[in-house]
Amino acid sequence: MSTVATITIAHGRHRHLLNQGRTLRQGTRVPEHRVVVAMDDPALEAPGAHVVQLGRGPGGLPLAAARNLGAARARELGADVFVFLDVDCLAGRRLVEDYEAAVTDEPEVVWSGPVTYLPPPSPLGYDLSALDRVDDPHPGRPAPGPGQRLPNPRPELFWSLSFALSRDTWSRIGGFCEDYVGYGGEDTDFGRLVVARGSRHGWVGGARAYHQHHDIESPPVRHLDAILRNAAIFHRRWGEWPMTTWLHDFEDLGLVECVDGHWQRVAST
Repeated sequence: MSTVATITIAHGRHRHLLNQGRTLRQGTRVPEHRVVVAMDDPALEAPGAHVVQLGRGPGGLPLAAARNLGAARARELGADVFVFLDVDCLAGRRLVEDYEAAVTDEPEVVWSGPVTYLPPPSPLGYDLSALDRVDDPHPGRPAPGPGQRLPNPRPELFWSLSFALSRDTWSRIGGFCEDYVGYGGEDTDFGRLVVARGSRHGWVGGARAYHQHHDIESPPVRHLDAILRNAAIFHRRWGEWPMTTWLHDFEDLGLVECVDGHWQRVAST
């Protein structure tokens, strides 16, 4: 049997993190280790988890570096299978078991499972024992049924909410590019790196996750500077622009403009 570690990066969302831990303990396969990287959050507590602290830099939260740090800790703990879960994600009962099985069968593949976005909870919170009753995966990604696996020939569909891979494949890919700091771009870049380093993407239907509700800003104007900076990094590395929907939304708001093929803030008058 493999040794499994879940890896979660967090800043705030303490209640969401607590709920995630409960669902992991209720699963058909409980991971040997749970690693939580607290980004600029010294008050974060995660009972039963290995908590690693990481400060914030001037550019914002170091999401890419935090995932790499979590993987390094999982390696130190002897994990063979790394399961990355966003702090907002609850684990379906078979998530860990089916990720482990998929990674064991095809260790060169980076596996992702379907994610359901939950509505706001009732005053009593989510019923963590009945998540399968509200299963409704996001329509923007493939959603194979339990017991099914599909190849993913489109690396742009990779998302960092929920995915798993072997320790050796992680090493071959080299982790997330730490040039990205703050919101946006680092997971799209990782999706490209997977293919560039000789691995593949796949979808595994049994590894279902449930994203707890929180308020969002659309487009995320408060992250405008980080998105522009990270989009430019991606463009230099891959020759095209990511996050174009947001960039065009910002353009419609009069916040950015494309000049000579490069996106930049609109100059103040």
